[in-house]
Amino acid sequence: MRGIETGQAVLFSYVALEEWIPADHPLRELKVLVEPVLAELSPQFARLYEAEGRPSIPPEHLLRALLLQKLYTIRSERQLIEDLRFNLRYRWFVGLGMDGPVWHATTFTKNRERLVSGDIAEAFLSGVLRHAEARGLLSHEHFTVDGTLLEAWASQKSFQPKPPVPPAGQSPPAGAAPPAEGGSARNPSVRFRGQRRSNATHQSTTDPDARLARKGNGKEAKLAYQASVTMDNRHGLVVRTRVGPADGGLTEVEQATEMLSDLASARPGRRYRGTVGGDKGYAKRSFVEAARGLGYTPHTAQDASDRGPVLDRRTTRQPGYAVSQERRKAVEESFGWGKVIGPLRKLKHRGTALVDWIFTFTMAAYDLVRIRTLIKAGVCT
Repeated sequence: MRGIETGQAVLFSYVALEEWIPADHPLRELKVLVEPVLAELSPQFARLYEAEGRPSIPPEHLLRALLLQKLYTIRSERQLIEDLRFNLRYRWFVGLGMDGPVWHATTFTKNRERLVSGDIAEAFLSGVLRHAEARGLLSHEHFTVDGTLLEAWASQKSFQPKPPVPPAGQSPPAGAAPPAEGGSARNPSVRFRGQRRSNATHQSTTDPDARLARKGNGKEAKLAYQASVTMDNRHGLVVRTRVGPADGGLTEVEQATEMLSDLASARPGRRYRGTVGGDKGYAKRSFVEAARGLGYTPHTAQDASDRGPVLDRRTTRQPGYAVSQERRKAVEESFGWGKVIGPLRKLKHRGTALVDWIFTFTMAAYDLVRIRTLIKAGVCT
């Protein structure tokens, strides 16, 4: 027989929030991985807050909510808060009760400076890696370095000429804007054809830390940041990150050298010489010499344009070189996940410090998803 619609007259629900989440839901497995990391960060959270005063939103809630934003490609923090109001899975993962109030979106803005200054993203990534090491997922010897451009939250129209340096005691004059070709006063149409624009003479008025850069010949130039990662070759986990101004291949090589130096100092007593793979962008003598000085054998792809190949047969004939060249391709998966799922394809924040924090936290979320996949595949427990 036909059922009768009774409406929504029920006032109370006697079903626990835990029972609304399916037993095989992916968030359950991720929460098992996240909770020990947040518990280890509790002393660090305590140092960021005053001992007295009005209680704040727990930082654990903020970080779990930001993880949801990365995992489910939620485009903004306002949409994230809106989803928290009615999505029971999100409420359960964050730690809110079914009737618990949801904070305002500006709470992220007010607490972001505290989280950035406390290096919480880097500490969170380190905690994830400690648990990955306990499961035997890291090699600590064989790595891959690579970099990518993160498009800045700034338009090409904001890339204006720098004002000339004024004499002492005078205020700097305003920079000359490109000629306008109609449009509204708020968003005029601007023609850049025929103009020479470079980072030496121009700067973005929206995001001064962004730089005009392109990934390769024939690619479009855009305001961006240079982001680099170091990946452990055993299971493709990101172990180090760096973000800085985009300044061609030089910045990419410098960031890779810094990350390798950090890894070398973290394990001073290692018994074996490690390896580091890379694409042709790292086939520079400066990088090869720096890697060898840090105790790593460079396994970069060959590039004969820089006065001949930088690696000879003593390195390229070894079986490990072919393995490194095969494994280094997996580093692109972290960039792809961060830009498609992350989402990092178009940044929503400005400033090197904040972009660095967002990128590191996104790579930590990628590692969590990767560890969950490895557990499901039976690689570890």
